[in-house]
Amino acid sequence: MTVQSAFAKTIGDLQERGRLSGADVANIAQVSRATVSRWTRGAAAPRPKMQLVLSDLRYVVDRLADFYSADETRLWLYARNKLLGGKSAIELIHEDRTDKVLEAIEKLDSLAYL
Repeated sequence: MTVQSAFAKTIGDLQERGRLSGADVANIAQVSRATVSRWTRGAAAPRPKMQLVLSDLRYVVDRLADFYSADETRLWLYARNKLLGGKSAIELIHEDRTDKVLEAIEKLDSLAYL
């Protein structure tokens, strides 16, 4: 599997599991919709920094799928969250602080078993 096709699959997974549209992915990655379209078609690959952002986002979406529907996952990503210090998961992923998002998800996981 090429890098291009791997990220086309990643974007497809984000759309399916997190209800993130191409426009959402473009906003999150801070690129144009046309760029996301090229990634989706496998015509181009994201730069390394965007590969990291998209990989982190996919991991977070996969973890949230354990607790929420795809629509709820999308809302959780965009909403300010007390567990995230009043920031959204998207903001923290952009700040290379995905670890804080994952800590919040672990808290959700521990609450699920109470």
